[in-house]
Amino acid sequence: MPLNMTKIAFGAKSYDDLAGWYREGATEPKQLTTKYRPKRHEEMIGGSLYWILNHSLVARSEILSFTETPEGRWYINLKPVLVRVHQQRKRAHQGWRYLAEDKAPLDVAEGDDIGDALPGKLAGKLERLGLI
Repeated sequence: MPLNMTKIAFGAKSYDDLAGWYREGATEPKQLTTKYRPKRHEEMIGGSLYWILNHSLVARSEILSFTETPEGRWYINLKPVLVRVHQQRKRAHQGWRYLAEDKAPLDVAEGDDIGDALPGKLAGKLERLGLI
């Protein structure tokens, strides 16, 4: 089972902002830059990067590889396909974090209507009240 990772969708204010980044140059792998290569990077090939937006995991992309930049940083190379997942609360963090497969949210099936995503903090409060 491949290992996954989570990362904040920095600069994206909505799911549409994140999806728009994927539409730009949609046939080329997407590249994110990180200062350090994950120690468990070999386990992550074929896993997914799960995007955090408004304190919730909202989408994922398959991790294709890790390559070093000329400046000594690392690219996380992603498949240029954004897959929507069932929203799952996730605290914000700096950088990236590992995410085990059994903790990852399920993909939204084609034709499922998930409606608008609730902000993570609101979803957490409603969950604690037993309303969702």
